[in-house]
Amino acid sequence: MAEVKSDIEIARAARKKPIQEIGAKIGIPNEHLLPYGHDKAKVSAEFIKSVKDRKDGKLILVTAINPTPAGEGKTTTTVGLGDGLNRIGKKAIVCIREASLGPNFGVKGGAAGGGLAQVVPMEDMNLHFTGDFHAITTAHNLLSALIDNHIYWGNELGIDTRRVAWRRVMDMNDRALREIICSLGGVANGYPREAGFDITVASEVMAILCLSTDLKDLEKRLGDIIVAYRRDKSPVYARDLKADGAMAVLLKDAMQPNLVQTLENNPAFVHGGPFANIAHGCNSVVATTTALKLADYVVTEAGFGADLGAEKFFDIKCRKAGLKPSAAVIVATVRAMKMNGGVKKEDLGKENIEAVKKGCLNLGRHIENVKQFGVPAIVAINHFTTDTETEIQAMKDFVKAQGAEAILCKHWAQGSAGIEDLARKVVEIAESGASQFSPLYPDEMPLFEKVNTIVKRIYRGDEAIADKSIRDQLHAWEQAGYGNLPVCMAKTQYSFSTDPNLRGAPTGHTVPVREVRLSAGAGFVVIICGEVMTMPGLPKAPSSEKIFLNEVGQIEGLF
Repeated sequence: MAEVKSDIEIARAARKKPIQEIGAKIGIPNEHLLPYGHDKAKVSAEFIKSVKDRKDGKLILVTAINPTPAGEGKTTTTVGLGDGLNRIGKKAIVCIREASLGPNFGVKGGAAGGGLAQVVPMEDMNLHFTGDFHAITTAHNLLSALIDNHIYWGNELGIDTRRVAWRRVMDMNDRALREIICSLGGVANGYPREAGFDITVASEVMAILCLSTDLKDLEKRLGDIIVAYRRDKSPVYARDLKADGAMAVLLKDAMQPNLVQTLENNPAFVHGGPFANIAHGCNSVVATTTALKLADYVVTEAGFGADLGAEKFFDIKCRKAGLKPSAAVIVATVRAMKMNGGVKKEDLGKENIEAVKKGCLNLGRHIENVKQFGVPAIVAINHFTTDTETEIQAMKDFVKAQGAEAILCKHWAQGSAGIEDLARKVVEIAESGASQFSPLYPDEMPLFEKVNTIVKRIYRGDEAIADKSIRDQLHAWEQAGYGNLPVCMAKTQYSFSTDPNLRGAPTGHTVPVREVRLSAGAGFVVIICGEVMTMPGLPKAPSSEKIFLNEVGQIEGLF
């Protein structure tokens, strides 16, 4: 039996083409590519503006079941499908998010697909890449510094130091910084107050960058950020501190999408990186809308399961950007079905038809949910060598009974050749015009009703519960003109409930709302549920312990 190469070994052996050749495939002239080395480049704002009036291609969303330790392979399938569509003669571009350093050195390790369905350069994408996250972190923390500086020099705006809403960020998992006291050390250091850190991917600046249409829109949204409140509870905006201009300057290059390539030398835009459990979980609107002008098909992913990423893709990104997806692919594995059916990780290699059938309830819930948005759903069974024919058939039979189709995909081992069937089916659905997309709720619905709509229709819970203070806060925001905003649910990714250990398809649970935050610049209200953290912590044995440079200077352990 041939030795199976690791993802990083496959990525290092990739025959990459100069990025100018990749740009030429989709009609981007050299002068509009700003290269970062030989294998990645930013696409100029001038070029993006020049293609705005072109007809759009078809948009395909790749989502998944709730993640399990068994692995699902959403990014792998996104990349594989992009390659598969190109293989069958369609012009396709992949659009995915950039990786956060926090998970890379924490639990997850790096990732940009897997096997023969990867985006390269893998090491760069999982580390500093083109510096977008550093720019976002810096712009966010510039605003933090300006707030405390303004208070120090006399507080002309009358900021109530007890009501500073703007926290600091860093792109690392550091639980010690969740709640802090800043400005200690005497008069020279300012006025002590409570503060805290979130991870960069949860920053409103990240969301703003990902939802802005151009630099002008970016600067307006940055100015709309509410940083604090006065004693009379009137808001103080970033523009009141004259922060918006400088923040936009720091983000000027970060706004430009990053062009890279798949192992099969097909184009991929990798841009933006909001988490889907605590933010809106989609790559940038600029990258997606530009790709739609350059290709027949754009394959994009939304983070975690369809209850989080897909819901936010439909209700926030598509609503705000006027996007109309043609189809959705839901990624699942036999192994994950068994785990949802109660099988332990160490026993996943053994055939267990009953566990597959039981675990399929989670998949069925996601199929129903995607269909609620009027978008046709198709299931991609990401193949593992331990899967048996009977287990695969059990999944196919279940999906058929749900009024959808499941297709076995072998892109991890075979690249585009292993996913042709899915590519053809996606084209068939997209060309049929069957999609009748509409968001789950109307803009004018009250905020707490929006939360309850998601809880009941997507999570299948009984209701959302919140203290009077939280309901009063939502009502106050409605009175201030923010009632038409969508809601961004911050919740565990592992379950439809707020209990990460409750797998499958639970019903009858309640969803406790712990905190609410207004992201006025991004244009949504964050609803923090259960125990989910906006600054993750590291596990007992973080991935960083196994990451090092080998004798020839190559990175080991990141993947």
